[in-house]
Amino acid sequence: MQTLNRKITLVSKGQLLTLENPVVMGILNITPDSFFDGGRHLLKENALKQTEKMLNEGATFIDIGAYSTRPNAVDISIDEELLRLIPIVESISNQFPNAWLSIDTFRSEVAQQAIAAGGFLINDVSSGDDDLKMMETIGKLNVPYIMMHKKGTPKTMHINPTYNNIVLEIIQYFTSKIKIAAEYGIKDIILDPGFGFGKTFKHNYTLLKQFSDFQLFELPILAGISRKSMLQKATGNKAEDALNATTAANVIALLNGATILRVHDVKEAIESINIVTATYGNI
Repeated sequence: MQTLNRKITLVSKGQLLTLENPVVMGILNITPDSFFDGGRHLLKENALKQTEKMLNEGATFIDIGAYSTRPNAVDISIDEELLRLIPIVESISNQFPNAWLSIDTFRSEVAQQAIAAGGFLINDVSSGDDDLKMMETIGKLNVPYIMMHKKGTPKTMHINPTYNNIVLEIIQYFTSKIKIAAEYGIKDIILDPGFGFGKTFKHNYTLLKQFSDFQLFELPILAGISRKSMLQKATGNKAEDALNATTAANVIALLNGATILRVHDVKEAIESINIVTATYGNI
């Protein structure tokens, strides 16, 4: 169950968003090599169609990423990331001006240009580790910031990651990062423990089991489990058959304090929230 004192509002570009109840973030990958939907939304018309679908199904955020961070993903230049990203952000912002567009990038230059193009917040898989100018940029932009924990890079993070106590180490990591963010004037922070990013099968399920421990920060918490390999390994299914497993994992995350579900399948995530809320009330 969620803490009564947690922060429940975000402010960006003069707009206020309340997170009193859990919400859904729909994934829009404009990459050719993302693990589930790579290549499907590279064309502007496809990206707009998918955005409309997810918003109609109840998504509060649309998370747009042009750089794949799956294991062994191909590194691309800043110019290539911007070339993929900015035209689509501009098009979506023009067609859906009230949509809260989250920009999935670890690069400060990309963050700056994407916010100018219509983005509302930044989702950084590295929490500033991969671009030391990121936190300063977020402070100047005055937008919400999703800080995710990862260990290693897309090239190395799947190679024997080790922890003495994974939950404690991530809590210590976020404690340090929140302090740095405050020094740069970042006001709205969302935490993401980073399922699959430098974690083994056992690590991932320890995080899911102890997800409620991250409530101690009294900040919104994001659960990004959708169709990931931790679900595939537990069920023997491939990503395209992992929707039911995603729903089960999302319900566990909700019962342990998740504020935002980051998913490929918005309708089913909304239904999970509705069932949990109908059972337990406002969680």
